[in-house]
Amino acid sequence: MRAGVRTIIDSILDESLSQETGLSFDEAFTLHHRAVFATARGVVRDTALAEEITQEVFLKLYRHFDSKPDGELLRPWLLRVTLNEARNTLRGQNRSRARDTTYQKNTDQRVPQVDYERRQEVETARRALDKIKEPMRTCLLLRHQGVSYREIAQTLSLKESYVGSLVARGRKEFVRHYARIGVKR
Repeated sequence: MRAGVRTIIDSILDESLSQETGLSFDEAFTLHHRAVFATARGVVRDTALAEEITQEVFLKLYRHFDSKPDGELLRPWLLRVTLNEARNTLRGQNRSRARDTTYQKNTDQRVPQVDYERRQEVETARRALDKIKEPMRTCLLLRHQGVSYREIAQTLSLKESYVGSLVARGRKEFVRHYARIGVKR
């Protein structure tokens, strides 16, 4: 019974959306998904996070059929919502990082010198990894975790031969960035 009611409600919502904008939710999703995802990915530089943001944007569209713009203004509205969601996500991550850094500084005072040096090396490696572009970084990290080229290719929807090239280039980039960052310390 509940599924039937949900289907009726969804069809009513789709009809009202079609009458107002000429587009159903499914059509709007199909037309604008790629642009929303690309915008989110461009801001956050993380595929998984961009997918989450894209889901949030389309959930907002679904929840706010009556208050969203119609016709030609739908795409700019979706992109503006995407940018706001992406920026809010980055702000949240920055706040979390700041809290972690403060906590780490407070606990660092009790740690011996050897631990401090090890943490510095790890931090240098993290910063070097952050400078490597996607998908090289993801391929390099997955390979370092012991994932096979075939599994990486399937996970990232890439050709297996391309994964090997990305891992090799990623290693070179990592060494180059690690050396630069290590010299600056």
